[in-house]
Amino acid sequence: MPEDTICALATPNGVSALGVIRVSGKETLSVVQKSFPSKDLKKQKSHTIHYGYFVEGTEIIDEVMLSLFFAPKSFTTEDSVEISFHGSPHVAGRILEILIKNGARIAKAGEFTLRAFLNGRIDLSQAEAIADVISSENEVSRKMAIRQLKGGITREIALLRRDLLNFISLVELELDFSEEDVEFADRAAIRRLIDKIEGKILSLIDSFRYGNAVKNGTLVAIIGRPNAGKSTLLNTLLKEERAIVSSIAGTTRDTIEELLDIKGHAFRLIDTAGLRETSDEIEAIGVKKAKEKVERANILIYLVDVNTIDFSVDIEMLSSLLRKDIRIIVCATKTDGVSFSQSAFVEELFRKNISHDFSFIALSALENKNIDELIYELSSYVEKLKSEENTTVITNKRHYEALQKSLDAINKVKDALSSHIFTELLAYELRQVLEYLGEISGEVTNDEILGNIFSKFCIGK
Repeated sequence: MPEDTICALATPNGVSALGVIRVSGKETLSVVQKSFPSKDLKKQKSHTIHYGYFVEGTEIIDEVMLSLFFAPKSFTTEDSVEISFHGSPHVAGRILEILIKNGARIAKAGEFTLRAFLNGRIDLSQAEAIADVISSENEVSRKMAIRQLKGGITREIALLRRDLLNFISLVELELDFSEEDVEFADRAAIRRLIDKIEGKILSLIDSFRYGNAVKNGTLVAIIGRPNAGKSTLLNTLLKEERAIVSSIAGTTRDTIEELLDIKGHAFRLIDTAGLRETSDEIEAIGVKKAKEKVERANILIYLVDVNTIDFSVDIEMLSSLLRKDIRIIVCATKTDGVSFSQSAFVEELFRKNISHDFSFIALSALENKNIDELIYELSSYVEKLKSEENTTVITNKRHYEALQKSLDAINKVKDALSSHIFTELLAYELRQVLEYLGEISGEVTNDEILGNIFSKFCIGK
């Protein structure tokens, strides 16, 4: 358990009505007491709030409120104090400077949460969930992070590890009686358990596509030839004039990325430069960036001007952007004043020449025609990723990678059982599964992993 006392600003830096500085560690009360003469903090009760002045010598720095949390009933399980002050950056700096003089040090990124983990208050997946709650951008991601914070993934993994550990104990017991050639662990029962664990791991892995879409947003690239209506569509979806709209081809020379919330899910809309061969160096860079965005996109909205005479360039262009795992929505644009038969002709032409399943929508951004249909198509993409059977959803790439390693180890266990491999090697492979599953909750970890995780937290958390 760390011995030193840490402090940090817990609220955003800048002018505000109030600011909060957190202090935690073995010497918290004595460090704060040196600058809070109003009351004897050690004689107060935990989870109480106290008014007074924060001082340096005889100088009053600010009028403050102190919230006391005594060990072990605090976030870090250590003695902790939260100092509420008037939200001036200068006052915050003075208070922190004085706390350091009194014996504390500035906390590292995520150090309060790291201490909560090291002191056993939360596990590693719950620590990561705290960061996810802080960074959540929509209602669905918030709820998912809260579910993980309450231990959703931890309970799932704990059940798998408990059953597995029982069998490992029996297999390793056999090693003590190796000369007597006895089997305490029923191999058929192990196989059934391994199949059960494999099924659960596969279900969790499968949930990652949905979890990643919820946490990081679904990347939607809006692509098409110059003047196909990309910027107009972006402005219509956002209901604001975000992109410049002009009849001059090549107006958009860089990518514009904006966030759209649909039913609590985040969609990252990217308006790209019109795809065409160009001698303009700046525009060419924009076209290159557009293609790079498509390579990362989950959904591609390809816009084709319904009034175009020759659609062969569009068909060739879209064909070059196809990927097995990408959702395609072809939108015929500028359909205001155009007959239904023309839109139908465009759809039929694309279906004959595009070797990839796609949705087709005839829309007019100017008249708001069929925009709701496009929004429904976007929303349905995320909804279809949901697993009806799995209430626990993986949102963290580290968890996903640990599950992948667990699955590889599971396959080695199955091979070992099929080959009637020696008990020593079977025990080793079972231990590998246990270890990889333990990485998720932090039962098995190392300083490099911890450093990487907590370095991404903000100072003060």
